[in-house]
Amino acid sequence: MVIIMRDFPSCFGENGVQVADSSSPSAAKASQNLVTCVYQCKLQGRSCLITVTWTKNLMGQGLGVSIDDSANQCLCKVDIKPWLFSKRKGSKNLDVDSGKVDICWDLSNARFGSGPEPVEGFYLAVAFDREMVLLLGDLKKEAYKKIGITTPLDSDAVFIARREHVFGKKFYVAKAQFCDKGLIHDVVIECDTVDLKDPYLVIRIDSKTVMQVKRLKWKFRGNHTILVDGLPVEVFWDVHNWLFGNATGNSVFMFRTCVSSEKSWTGQSAFDPSVFSQKLRDHQVQGLGFSLLLYAWKQE
Repeated sequence: MVIIMRDFPSCFGENGVQVADSSSPSAAKASQNLVTCVYQCKLQGRSCLITVTWTKNLMGQGLGVSIDDSANQCLCKVDIKPWLFSKRKGSKNLDVDSGKVDICWDLSNARFGSGPEPVEGFYLAVAFDREMVLLLGDLKKEAYKKIGITTPLDSDAVFIARREHVFGKKFYVAKAQFCDKGLIHDVVIECDTVDLKDPYLVIRIDSKTVMQVKRLKWKFRGNHTILVDGLPVEVFWDVHNWLFGNATGNSVFMFRTCVSSEKSWTGQSAFDPSVFSQKLRDHQVQGLGFSLLLYAWKQE
């Protein structure tokens, strides 16, 4: 099965931040090894969003790349199905806007951590008319050679959003880079809702407590601003499923850098899809920072 998040930039789409279907435990298992990253790039001088989706299941590794313009119209998309991924290198050539897009990858010697993303020993490159638009991985020379670029120039791609699924019983762990090329931080969400009269929520960055919510049954949705690397980061949470829903349900956490001084996401409407999704979409298109979206699933 190929799992491609067609509408992320759709934590920017119409259902982007709705809590996932909690009625199916198999949905949680299918989502466990899936990470989606969004990069803001330039294509012929115009802003575009490139979405890279890494997947892993029993059939093997999978990869999806899609390019959307600033109006969220898909310009092109490539899906590499897991069962075809035994040949872990290849390329696709696509005609877009009177030019040619080259998508090349080599994961034949890639090393992976616990998730579906490669850690080192790989490259994934997107070029337009032999101009590098996005380059991921440490095998940069090989990528430029594959595309036929004789004068390597770094792309101006900016990492703007990440979405992933995390699992745990009380602790949920992820890594986050709150600004492009910034420090990588350990994010730990602690939430114990089992047999407690007063459940609580604690968030730590690099082992330091940055946020604590008591009386969680009254404050199961909300937002709070923390400081990371001297930058204000807004944290939004929705733990309704954990407290009042199905035991297999997930909760949602959003970390968003506050580059803009506008404070328009306040109150209970923060996780109203009709409000939240459009504001997030506008926020990213304008290049106003980084967003991390975590779907946290409880394991029995």
